[in-house]
Amino acid sequence: MKKTSLKVSALALLALVAASCGQPSSNGQLVGDQTRLSYRAPLPIGMVYVPSGSFKMGASDEDIRGRNDATIHTVQLVGFYMDATEISNQEYRQFTNWVRDSIANTILGNFKDNADGTQRLDMSKRINWKDPELQDQLSALYIPAEQSGWGRKVADASKLQYHYSSFNYVASVQHPDDPQTKYVNNFDTKIYPDTTVWIKQFNYAFNEPIAWQYFWFQGFNKYPVVGVNWKQCHAFCDWRTHIWVSTREGQRQYTESRFRLPTEQEWEYAARGGRNEAPYPWGGPYIINKKGCYLANFKPQRGNYAADGGLYTVPVDWYAANDYGLKNMSGNVSEWTESEYYGGAYQQQADINPSVTYNTQAGDPLWMRRKVVRGGSWRDVAYYLQVSTRDFEYEDTAKAYIGFRCVYSEVVPALTNRRVLNR
Repeated sequence: MKKTSLKVSALALLALVAASCGQPSSNGQLVGDQTRLSYRAPLPIGMVYVPSGSFKMGASDEDIRGRNDATIHTVQLVGFYMDATEISNQEYRQFTNWVRDSIANTILGNFKDNADGTQRLDMSKRINWKDPELQDQLSALYIPAEQSGWGRKVADASKLQYHYSSFNYVASVQHPDDPQTKYVNNFDTKIYPDTTVWIKQFNYAFNEPIAWQYFWFQGFNKYPVVGVNWKQCHAFCDWRTHIWVSTREGQRQYTESRFRLPTEQEWEYAARGGRNEAPYPWGGPYIINKKGCYLANFKPQRGNYAADGGLYTVPVDWYAANDYGLKNMSGNVSEWTESEYYGGAYQQQADINPSVTYNTQAGDPLWMRRKVVRGGSWRDVAYYLQVSTRDFEYEDTAKAYIGFRCVYSEVVPALTNRRVLNR
C-alpha cells in the first residue's frame, strides 16, 4: 500500500508540473496540442473577403483580339481579402508621411533602447514641420529657396526613400543547400508619386492645376493615387505589412500573412464577383443601366469623357460595388498586379493559385519588366473594362491612369463554405 501511494503521489506531482508549464492533462487520451491560443482571423480595415473557389478565366469567344492571349481555362484560388476600393491619395499620404517622419527622426537621433541592448527608431516623437528651428536641423530634406524655382524653400520629395528587404522563399526552396541569406533582396525605393504625369502625358494641355494639387490637396483625398509605379506599390505593401505586424505583435496577437499586390488571376476572380463568364463586374453585357447612367468611369461614346460623370478620375467609392463588395474594379484607374505579362501565359501556369513572377536583375531583357495591369481606366474605351482583358506596363513607369489595391492572403482552411468556420 505504501508503494502504491508513492506512485500516485508521483503522478499527481507530474500532473502539477505539467499544468504549471502550460501543458493541460490529457488523461491519457489523444487530444492534440493544447498549448496554443484559440485563433480568430482578423479583418483588415477597408478590405472585403473573396471566398475560395474556381472560375472560368479568360476572354470570351467574342473577343477576337484576346482569344489567343487569354484563352478560357479553369482556375482554383484560395480565399483572400482585397481592398474594397483603390488606394486613395489620403491612404498613400499616410505612407509618405511615415517615411518622411522616420527619416527626420533618424537625422534627429530619436531612438529607443531594446531589451537586448540594441536600438530602434522612436516613431512616437511628433515632428513639428512648421518649426523654423527644426527645419534648419532637417535642412537636408529641403530644396533651398534659390534653387526651388518657387522662390521659397520646399520639401525635396526625392529624399523620401523607403528601405526594405524581401526573402525569395520559392528560390530558397528550390536551392535548399544554399545559405538562405543569398535570397534576401534589399530595396531603396523613392516613394513619392510622380505628380508630373498629368503634364508629361498630355501635350498642349493646361493640366498644371491638377499636377499641383492632385496628390496633396484635401479635395482629392478620396481620389485614387496615380503616378505610382509597380516598385512603389511593392514598397507600400511592405510598409503596410510592417505597421500591421508591429501593432499586432505589440498586442501579443498572431500575424498571419503579408499585404501584397494581387496576381492577375486573383484580380479577375475578384472582379467577376462570382459572375462566371460575365464580361463586366456588374454582369453585362451593357455598360449603361435602365436609367441611362453609365456603370463605370471610362471613355464612352466617341471620346465624351464627361458623359459618365467624371472628366478624369473620380472618388474611389463612386459607382456600385460588385457582388463581393468591390468598387471600381472596372474603370477609374487601371490597377497593377503582381503578375508578369507575356503571351500564352495561361498555357504554362498551374491551375491552383497560379502566379508567374521574375526576379529581374540589371541587364535582363526589357520584356521581363512588363507587369499585367487590369480593369481599364477613365481614359480607356469599354473593351478595357472587361474583366478578362489583359494589358501591361513596364514596372518602372508611372501613369496618370494607373493605381492599385492590395490583397491579404487567407490562411485558415480554404473552405468554399465559410459558415463551417464559425467566424
